[in-house]
Amino acid sequence: MPPTESLTDLGVRDAADALRRRTITSVALVEACLARIRELDPKIQAWAHLDADGALAAARERDAESAAGRVRGPLHGVPVGIKDIIDVAGMPTTAGARAFAHTRPTRDATVVARLRAAGAVVVGKAHTTQFAYRDPAPTRNPWNHEHTPGGSSSGSAAAVAIRMVPAALGSQTVGSILRPAAYCGVVGLKGPHGLVPVDGIVPLGWSLDHIGPFARSVADTAVVLGVMAGREIVPTSASTPRLAVARQLFDRADAGLRQHLDAVVKQLAAAGAQVSEVALPREFGEIHAAGQVILESEAAAYHEAMFAKHGADYGPGFAAMKPIGLKRSAVEYVVANRARHAFRDAVIPLLEAHDALLSPTALGPAPAGLGWTGDASLCAPWSSAGVPSISIPTGLDATGLPLALQLIQAPSNLERLLGVAAWCEGVVAFRAKPGA
Repeated sequence: MPPTESLTDLGVRDAADALRRRTITSVALVEACLARIRELDPKIQAWAHLDADGALAAARERDAESAAGRVRGPLHGVPVGIKDIIDVAGMPTTAGARAFAHTRPTRDATVVARLRAAGAVVVGKAHTTQFAYRDPAPTRNPWNHEHTPGGSSSGSAAAVAIRMVPAALGSQTVGSILRPAAYCGVVGLKGPHGLVPVDGIVPLGWSLDHIGPFARSVADTAVVLGVMAGREIVPTSASTPRLAVARQLFDRADAGLRQHLDAVVKQLAAAGAQVSEVALPREFGEIHAAGQVILESEAAAYHEAMFAKHGADYGPGFAAMKPIGLKRSAVEYVVANRARHAFRDAVIPLLEAHDALLSPTALGPAPAGLGWTGDASLCAPWSSAGVPSISIPTGLDATGLPLALQLIQAPSNLERLLGVAAWCEGVVAFRAKPGA
């Protein structure tokens, strides 16, 4: 049996393959993950709830099924983490909030039920910002504990980065999968809006909410997303991809990240990519404000009754946003939705004309301090438009913090996006991992 550290370094597909070949057991893998959590989580604080006994019981069951020649699916015996806005039967859902909002569901969210049906072992619930909005979780960045891991899927990204689990689920309404993935040096994937069911999940903005995976490779995220979506997702192979660069996006990054990503683009071109500069449609100028109106309106509507009773228990970020949302008129909401659809209609032909649109994922590396989860504005347009996007790590800055590249495609071209992202991942060959 490989040593514990080797076990926790296994990604989703490698772990699943070793489990199928029975060169490792699910019990050994889960025990290794639990040992790493016990060792490191007092410093990282990725986990809101850990179910060690339940995870080990499920692992023993997966091993017994394997011995009998029964493999449930592509995640058979693989441990995973679940963001704490997603219901897992028998575990608390706290949504990062105080006791007034806590529930203990008796049914799994559909995404969790699909993970279990595919053989996954649920280890526990990962910390989230309060109600998946701006008020930070206690989680720290594994690369530097004095920097934010990003939000709102803070615990999920940190747990995958520090090798506590090979994969975890997050959600994104603005930038809550891709931005923490970028800050923590892992892959974060958001499929097209509506691909993954959102029942059993505490909403932030119904029109904008996406559920997606964190993992340490593009191919691993594709496997997990396929299980979540209820269909196999196979990345399309790429050899000479057509990549679009919008300077409107690159110019928003800080100088160090922009210089780094310019070098990455040159590296991709040298490897065979066809790179062209493009201008985003004029409708891009309205998408940020439109998305914010939709988010504020929908979040305020969901929380109106709870906030009336428990307003003092909400964090300052949510408390400041909620009255703004309630004051939004129906006309403002409709106008914002029209602007969102206009941007989507205008940008899809540009996306379809290339294999991927490139962008920084964030403005820079993870900001110092734990009171803010970072700027999500470079992820926001693609969440508002409901188009698929993925963040891949591309290097470290001078202080040792991860840097990342975002790739975007049209909703009908998810497999194409994943193939190009995997090609870029192979060219960049990021291999670093955070220390303990």
